[in-house]
Amino acid sequence: MEVSRIRALRGPNLWSRHTAIEGIVSCSEEERSLAQLPGFETRLRERFPEIALLQPSSQQETVAMAHALEFAALGLQAQAGCPVTFSRTTATIEAGIYQVVVEYSEEAVGRLAFDLALELCRAAAADTPFDLDDALARLRELDEDIRLGPSTGSIVYAGVARGIPFRRLTEGSLVQFGWGSKQRRIQAAETDGTSAVAEAIAQDKDLTKMLLRAAGVPVPTGRPVDDAADAWVAAQEIGGAVVVKPQDGNQGKGISVNLTTREQVEAAYAIAAEVSDEVLVERYLPGHDYRALVIGSKLVAVARREPPQVVGDGVQSVRELVDQVNRDPRRGSGHATSLTKIRFDDIALARLAEQGMSADTVPARGVRVVLRNNANLSTGGTATDVTDDVHPEFASRAVAAAKTIGLDICGIDIVCENVLRPLEDQGGGIVEVNAAPGLRMHLQPSYGKGRAVGEAIIGNMFADGDNARIPVVAVAGTNGKTTTVRLIAHLMAQRGWRMGMTTTDGVIINGRLIDTGDCSGPKSARNVLMHPDVDAAVFETARGGVLREGLGFDRCNVAVVTNIGKGDHLGLSYISTVEDLSVVKRVIVQNVTPDTGVAVLNAADPMVAAMAEACPGTVTFFAADRNLPVMAKHRAQGRRAVWLDGDAIVSCEQRREERYLLAAIPLTAGGTLGFQIENTMAAIAAARAIGLEPALIRQGLQTFVSDVDTAPGRFNVFQYRGATLIADYGHNPDAIAALVRAIDTMPAQKRSVVISGAGDRRDEDIRQQTEILGDAFDEVILYQDQCQRGRADGEVLALLREGLINARRTSKVLELRGEFLAIDTALAALNPGDLCLILIDQVDEALAHIARRISEA
Repeated sequence: MEVSRIRALRGPNLWSRHTAIEGIVSCSEEERSLAQLPGFETRLRERFPEIALLQPSSQQETVAMAHALEFAALGLQAQAGCPVTFSRTTATIEAGIYQVVVEYSEEAVGRLAFDLALELCRAAAADTPFDLDDALARLRELDEDIRLGPSTGSIVYAGVARGIPFRRLTEGSLVQFGWGSKQRRIQAAETDGTSAVAEAIAQDKDLTKMLLRAAGVPVPTGRPVDDAADAWVAAQEIGGAVVVKPQDGNQGKGISVNLTTREQVEAAYAIAAEVSDEVLVERYLPGHDYRALVIGSKLVAVARREPPQVVGDGVQSVRELVDQVNRDPRRGSGHATSLTKIRFDDIALARLAEQGMSADTVPARGVRVVLRNNANLSTGGTATDVTDDVHPEFASRAVAAAKTIGLDICGIDIVCENVLRPLEDQGGGIVEVNAAPGLRMHLQPSYGKGRAVGEAIIGNMFADGDNARIPVVAVAGTNGKTTTVRLIAHLMAQRGWRMGMTTTDGVIINGRLIDTGDCSGPKSARNVLMHPDVDAAVFETARGGVLREGLGFDRCNVAVVTNIGKGDHLGLSYISTVEDLSVVKRVIVQNVTPDTGVAVLNAADPMVAAMAEACPGTVTFFAADRNLPVMAKHRAQGRRAVWLDGDAIVSCEQRREERYLLAAIPLTAGGTLGFQIENTMAAIAAARAIGLEPALIRQGLQTFVSDVDTAPGRFNVFQYRGATLIADYGHNPDAIAALVRAIDTMPAQKRSVVISGAGDRRDEDIRQQTEILGDAFDEVILYQDQCQRGRADGEVLALLREGLINARRTSKVLELRGEFLAIDTALAALNPGDLCLILIDQVDEALAHIARRISEA
């Protein structure tokens, strides 16, 4: 068994809405049925007992080794703790070749699981060892390393629960919520609304205390010190026990508490000075250590924190007791788990020494052994939720502290006896204010109930009911996609929205081209959704991007499918029939917003009309003939439909009709261009689905012109020395047939056409193009373009020539090398009254070349 290609499907795709790894797997003849591999499944289960029952995706399939790979890749992830459930294996039209699809929650983990599953299957086939424990350990370690930490994860999951889309911008904790102009960003427990000035103030503990004291918030007395000697002087000034800590530290690093002797203070100064150049000495407040979390203007959680400690049993040493505590599965080495392992370091050993102990001391039963002076979870401490017990005045002081510093998300460290009384009544105080506070002590406290702090942060970032999405329209089909995308975007812009748009011509933001080339894939869509100046977006969604990576968005408001017809690009990526192609094009329909989303479907195309059953929202049908059975039934049910009625396009829902006169739609050339009428119907239906008023739609239709600036390569008409030139990017039989029908309405003395063929089409598709043209044009100029896409030199020209063998009209055929030479040759032969169709390949370059020739005429 060999894997020839692996892809990561990062959005909704041909198989499901899940992110997934897709592998192309080849099996030898005997591997195509496990029945031909005696003992294989037994050996597989010996190496991986938890693997699921091997079964095919359909009853007609035989269980092959590819299926074993599928279930192994999914099972390994599940056993490693990854939340995955979906997998599928499908045989292709090539014997022994399978598409294996396995869901992943983290792409790198999914890829590793696929590789390890392949190793497992090969080991079972060859009866060689496979280390399952090591494989699972590698998967767990990688997953813990790259998945979102508990703080960031809680915010992301809360956003997802509200339907807010998100995207990780780095492998760390930088996350974008929402799309376009509605986007917001977080990094761990900081938001893009967190003030950098406030964060800097919070890092300066002395400045923080000064501001809090001025605001009437109780804080311990103290001051910065210059050296160890000055630290002792400050301690004497304060009197009683003191705390020594870095002035700009975090996570409890370098803090020593309840110090009374000069030796303790000077030693603590040395520890703090290793963390920061500036050290603070302040009064020690007796009591418990509490962490209060303020989000916006609300106190949402309070936890009592205990320092890392063990309780003696009279048998085990301190080291053994710590090892026992660290075996708790909730404890890990970082922040990915709810608790952190207690570790022995110089600080822990020093704290033991203060208690007259060492790591090998055996404490008596019930003796409490503290291993650190601070209670941070990051050093092994524990937390108990006490939110429900907080006194209102206690809460108001915490909120006042956050507002004084200016933090929208604020972790406040408070020392006092309890939270049942105001701070002032018990001599307590706020000792620190923290930006980007850790949330895990509130999410998964050691004791008590967890708090929905992620939801609180999302609620502070987004108003109730706001899902941070902008209107998104996706357009798929064989022909007409680009023009339809451009027209829909133009109509939506009439509302004042700043539009983002992706097409095969590039990415356009608010009328400005920011990227060139074929940008109809998911990467370009994601880039548009990241742009802060986009209020709404329209995406051309090509088959290649869907197959390669899935959609660039999780769902859309409107999905438009223009047509399927005879298809295009058939024979590539195992898409061999129009039925296969329709399944790919259907993906956008399957992913419209449930209930409120709309699919705009061509009722005249049976493949497209059938997609209505897959739509989780509502459907608008369009077709020139309103009496098509599909249209008639749809209209009878009072649902929206768009059709052609004489000199106007009609949009109707619940018997309320809106008419759009063809004479006022330049794109249709007064109604003479049938394919542009279809594109316009689709665009009107999409605009109505997105909520545009008819008056704005009419305004947009009147101002949209199919010229080289608005719709390059889409039936661009020029005049050249009295002859008519038409430049178009038509590149498949359906498109060429539509062009011929349009040109038949235009008078001409002589008709000529310039054409090449794309080498990645099937032979019959290339031949059929010239079969159509041979019956409509007097002269045909064939040219070989720069990229033959895998074809031998002259092979495409030969196929085009074959299509002209039985031509009923063509009397002259030329073969040339180079697109521009072919254009120049055609122009040179034109006389006034002639018509020439130029089927361009390099759109921008060819249009520029034509413009130069016209200017020179």
